[in-house]
Amino acid sequence: QVQLVESGGGLVQPGGSLRLSCAASGSIFSINVMGWYRQYPGKQRELVASITSGGITNYEDSVKDRCTISSDNAKNMVYLQMSSLKPEDTAVYYCNAVGGRDIYWGQGTQVTVSS
Repeated sequence: QVQLVESGGGLVQPGGSLRLSCAASGSIFSINVMGWYRQYPGKQRELVASITSGGITNYEDSVKDRCTISSDNAKNMVYLQMSSLKPEDTAVYYCNAVGGRDIYWGQGTQVTVSS
């Protein structure tokens, strides 16, 4: 089992920046890919960014110029640095980990972009 705990969400003004953090614990040796998803009310979760255990990253088109995903393997942390935030970035952001056929989710953290 893998446990994921997100932090760093909150209220930010348009154009501002925010860094989300995800702390992983448990059977982390089994993880191949970690990522950040977001979910709008009434919608399915969608991928924002992902990073493999080898450091290969992938971004959703609307955020690729504004977000950076990174990991600190020594601390078992994954981060999502977001900048130039827009009101349409308002959503619940979830940390995700995939290991083999197992998929794990954090509890989510709310990001609200509003003036």
